[in-house]
Amino acid sequence: MGSPEIDADRVQRFFGSTRAVDGVSLKVDRGEIYGFLGPNGAGKSTLTRVLCTLIAPTGGRATVAGFDVASAPDQVRLRIGVALQEAALDPKQTGVEMLMLQGRFYGLSKADTRQRLSELRSLIDLGPALEDRVSTYSGGMKRRLELALALVHNPRVLFLDEPTSGVDPQARDDFWRLLVDLSRKQGVTIFVSTHFMNEAMRC
Repeated sequence: MGSPEIDADRVQRFFGSTRAVDGVSLKVDRGEIYGFLGPNGAGKSTLTRVLCTLIAPTGGRATVAGFDVASAPDQVRLRIGVALQEAALDPKQTGVEMLMLQGRFYGLSKADTRQRLSELRSLIDLGPALEDRVSTYSGGMKRRLELALALVHNPRVLFLDEPTSGVDPQARDDFWRLLVDLSRKQGVTIFVSTHFMNEAMRC
């Protein structure tokens, strides 16, 4: 068996005297869906941000896709996709426009991005709605678009922070079926932070 795709060893993140994350260790193998369960305020989002290289750890060590999050953050970012709770979607743009822009951010050519968009259309099942402005999307549709944006560059590891918060039960089930397909069929490693016990049990 190879090295874990996510390997955290006694990770800490303090904000002054507040210990948001204090000594978390975990390992996630390639293709695994890992549910990181805890109530609001437990430090789930903080740890996710450390693993995504958005903030540096105060102590401990973590690697993602084989690279250290503190000493090689650029290498980590090239290999991960991220959909955080407060991810911003531009309501004035269409889904297609946002996906094309995301492809440019990762250095993909227009042709490569269009090819990837064609693949993602069937995966996220938004159909013709991708041509509509994001302002017309339901909560579940926005979650699917956020997932597509995180997948444009074919990441090895996908981080999702409370991905089904605020969506109805049917949309939540649909979203989880999509994650299972990503894991089983494409070998994507998925780290999901959630406060829903039933979701964590599905990992």
